[in-house]
Amino acid sequence: MDNISVKVHDLTVAYNKKPVLWDIDLEIPSGILMAVVGPNGAGKTTLIKAMLNLIKPLTGRALFWGEPYENNRKRIGYVPQRGSVDWDFPTSVLDVVTMGTYGKLGWFKRPGKKEKERAVEALNKVDMVSYANRQISQLSGGQQQRVFLARALVQDADLYFMDEPFQGVDAKTEKAIVKLLEELKKMGKTVLVVHHDLQTVTEYFDWVTLLNTVLIDYGPIHEVFTEENLKKTYRSTIDSFYKNNGKVI
Repeated sequence: MDNISVKVHDLTVAYNKKPVLWDIDLEIPSGILMAVVGPNGAGKTTLIKAMLNLIKPLTGRALFWGEPYENNRKRIGYVPQRGSVDWDFPTSVLDVVTMGTYGKLGWFKRPGKKEKERAVEALNKVDMVSYANRQISQLSGGQQQRVFLARALVQDADLYFMDEPFQGVDAKTEKAIVKLLEELKKMGKTVLVVHHDLQTVTEYFDWVTLLNTVLIDYGPIHEVFTEENLKKTYRSTIDSFYKNNGKVI
């Protein structure tokens, strides 16, 4: 496959000797929106963290454009789960988003006018510019998520990892995230999103990875997001989904 952004080989991760991911081989081409789908405890978040060296795998590694993560750190943006962040930290919305410029600016240089303008532009894209001077602790869950997205945007990365960005957000935020994903794709960016809502996978994404400790399948939606593969991924729980919602594809 040509133009691969990420190549994962033989990735295995275990917690307390229990495998969470087992022997994952995955290739992610450039310019796609990929959902990572699977039941709770399937290893979706672990996959992202292992790829980004946030946790150490037992075996295997991920290469970005053929090189280790450290060599391409500045080209990669990461939006962690909102619940993993201390939102009581005393800082403003604008400051949080401006932090996204540090990677390319360098930690020993202070953000200037140009960086602040980029931060404001990113906040405008997620409809949060009017909250620029507000403390992050005063925001709703959906507003906090949009601030996180703006911070990732201002990095101007080529590859984005987003961990459950739609989880627990309001309709306005969900709409803003979808619009943002579409814009990133038009710009030729690659986006990998941990996602839990099966009903919106075909609407929001063009590729999917199905995961349940082992890799079930991955590829274009029309090839991979099938009833057979979903039953392998979710086992018996998928039967009730089809009963209540009809066919996914």
